[in-house]
Amino acid sequence: MALITLTTDFGTKDHFAGTVKGAIYTELPEAKIVDITHEISPFNITETAYIVKNAYKSFPKGSIHIIGVDSELSVQNKHLAILLDEHYFVCPDNGVISMIASEINPTKIVEINIHNHVESSFPVLDVFVKIACFIANGGKLDVIGKETSSYKKLIEIQPKVNQAKNIIKGGIIYIDNYGNVISNISKKLFNEIGKDRAFSITARRYTFSNVYAQYNEVVNYDADDIGLYDGKKLALFNSANFLEIAIYRSNLQTVGGASTLLGLNYRDTITVEFFDEDVPDFVTVN
Repeated sequence: MALITLTTDFGTKDHFAGTVKGAIYTELPEAKIVDITHEISPFNITETAYIVKNAYKSFPKGSIHIIGVDSELSVQNKHLAILLDEHYFVCPDNGVISMIASEINPTKIVEINIHNHVESSFPVLDVFVKIACFIANGGKLDVIGKETSSYKKLIEIQPKVNQAKNIIKGGIIYIDNYGNVISNISKKLFNEIGKDRAFSITARRYTFSNVYAQYNEVVNYDADDIGLYDGKKLALFNSANFLEIAIYRSNLQTVGGASTLLGLNYRDTITVEFFDEDVPDFVTVN
């Protein structure tokens, strides 16, 4: 049975998400459709890439993932069908696939060519649905387009490394539902450059010298009042193994999240500096 996921910036107020699902069921009544999210910030490719990268691996091999963000066809934004890590992706060539493909090379990429027969201002409905259903029915990628080896790469998704100065300079690529901010600095890169050395993480005027494995490691459970730790800021590697700045037990309605409390926003810089000795005295650690 075909399993098709949807990731879009359509939101839930309008008819778009429902219309796409209806079209899939019309062509493929036995399909299973899973909404990864329809709440991507409008046209935010980096956010889309982060979410899809961390969601698709939980689905069975052979699943088909429709990505409908910034999908209008243009000379600079072609449409692709991709086989990568035994999953299929139907998406625009706007860089969204580059975060996934930074670790795993695609098995096959084709540029979709059915546009000669379909004119559309709603390509997710009129093109992506047809391609996804075709693949679900056993169709081969070679039939729907011309094979290519190229796809657009998002430079901002990749952190910059200055090994001579022992510095990783990354940026915030996503702010989650709790207001926690996620950087593009992976645990793998952190360990490769850091080599177990002391370090300082800087985000605006805040610094951190510890990275936790889970949020509650910041709590001293021997304290008389562990509630005092609510609202404490911390750095950790999240479940996706990216460096995250968080507020312990944050509540956006009362306490606030790391984004609001620390003034951290999308694309802000996060810097990691490694030291051959202990963290120097001039670094203020919170």
